[in-house]
Formats: sequence, C-alpha cells, structure tokens
Amino acid sequence: NLSPCRFYLHPELSKDLVGTHAPGAHSLVAVSVGYFLEDFVDMLCNQKLHQSWELLFHHSVVIVCFGIAVLFHQYVGFALVALLVEINSIFLHLRQILLMANLVHTTCYRLNSIINLGTYVVFRIATLAWMTRWLFLNRQNVPPAAYAVGTVGMAIMTPMNIILFYRLLRSDFFK
Repeated sequence: NLSPCRFYLHPELSKDLVGTHAPGAHSLVAVSVGYFLEDFVDMLCNQKLHQSWELLFHHSVVIVCFGIAVLFHQYVGFALVALLVEINSIFLHLRQILLMANLVHTTCYRLNSIINLGTYVVFRIATLAWMTRWLFLNRQNVPPAAYAVGTVGMAIMTPMNIILFYRLLRSDFFK
C-alpha cells in the first residue's frame, strides 16, 4: 500500500481530498478496486458463504466507494486515506497464515498479535474515526449523493471493524 507515500510526496492531497490527486493516485485506487473485485470473486468461488459473508460485504462497500472515486475522478484523496486501513491487513493476513501453520504458541505469533493490535488501532480505528469526522465537518461541501454513500460506507465499516477488534482481543489476549 503506497498511500502514506502519496501524502508525503504530494502534501496538497491532505488539503483537498475531493478534487486533487497526484499522478498515480488515481491508478492506485483503480488497482485497489481491481484487487477487491478479484478477492471478492475468489471468495465467492472458493469459500463457503457463512465463512466469508462479512468480508464479501466489506469488499462490496469498498468496491462501490472506490469505484465512484475512480469513475468520477473525485474523492481520490479520501480513498487514499481509506487505503491506510490496509496497512493493518499485512498483520491480519500474517496472523491467518500463522494460525493455519499451527504456530499459535510461538513468539512470532505473539509478536504479530501485539503489532496487529497496535496497527489495528492506528490504521483502522483511528483512520475510520478521522474519515467519519472529516465527512461530518465537510458535509456542506459534499454533494448529497456522495455524502450519503460516504455516510453509509462509514456506518457499515466502523462497526464491522470494532467487532473484529473485539474478536481479535478476545481470541489473542483474553483466552
């Protein structure tokens, strides 16, 4: 995920999350839509619905929101902020790999659990809180349809991430 680099190299993105985007930023969001589409189809084909419905729902929301940014060349900066959430995915995926390898009782798993929780708070919970705040503070500058999509997206993603955080805490720290 290159979104932090985009903000560092193009600070104007942080001032205008609606109409400004650096060269390559639009492509990054478009590639992300492709990734979420591919992962969505892969889950549909290779997993049972009761195992993956939450992630399928998550991917659907992301595909719609990022798709709007890609199609209309608007809110690309906002989508880049949302991609910060995916930094934590590295540690969530590593956790799954360690679980599948039956390495739960190892130092590596324990260290990953701590880093996973830390990055979860910083890159998921704090980022989603900041995005919700930004959307609320800028509601007068956001067209009603875009505001509705953003509000619904945040209303779906925030509780999903809080529930997942609780599950991670319970599973890795309060067994």
